[in-house]
Amino acid sequence: MPGERAFLSLSSGPRWRAREKGQGVTTADEADKKARLERAREAGLFRYSLVQELAGAGITAAERGRRARELAGRVHDGPGGQPVRVSRGTLDRWRRVWESGGFDALVPSPRQPAPRTPGEVLALAEALKREKPERTAAQVRRILQTAAGWAPSDRTLQRLFGRLELNAPAPGEVPDRAFGRFECTRPNEMWTGDTLHGPVIAGGKCYLSVTWNPSAEGTVGRRPSSPARIPT
Repeated sequence: MPGERAFLSLSSGPRWRAREKGQGVTTADEADKKARLERAREAGLFRYSLVQELAGAGITAAERGRRARELAGRVHDGPGGQPVRVSRGTLDRWRRVWESGGFDALVPSPRQPAPRTPGEVLALAEALKREKPERTAAQVRRILQTAAGWAPSDRTLQRLFGRLELNAPAPGEVPDRAFGRFECTRPNEMWTGDTLHGPVIAGGKCYLSVTWNPSAEGTVGRRPSSPARIPT
């Protein structure tokens, strides 16, 4: 109206845009929650498809073990169509979960985040380990780092190999064992020493230091020591 001052609110526009943006965020959150619920249910269905082969009525323990080994030795179409392997230990754990809580217990929590390591990287790590079982997680990580420019941590690879039971020796393979033998070809080539923690005497802790010469097959010297004077 004439003679009246007009005031323009500068905050109404940004507030309206923020409200519109907030509505969009809420919709996106709901869509994400729905997608996570669907992925969790899909994972539960995949687990149940394997468990039902181990939990049939009247199945014996020997038959269950044979089926579990067969399932663990195959590649399965996992959730989302990704090829996955499931270890014997995981199959047994899923079976116990299903027996105690039914299908709902097999469905993972939808709050669990998706794996951060790409599936193709894990598949390549598995192939490298199967190609040469003596490769360590650190060696596999270095190969992945060189080939792809990025690699998961050693601990991630160790968990992967443990889940796939790739750390165990192959059937019929005898693992290397260390028997603590020290051998030398000439006298004084190598000496071995050790220290034994002894009792407390006269208020001081005692130690027994021993030096051994493998080539002489005897003790070279020994000396007890303590903060207190001990006759030797």
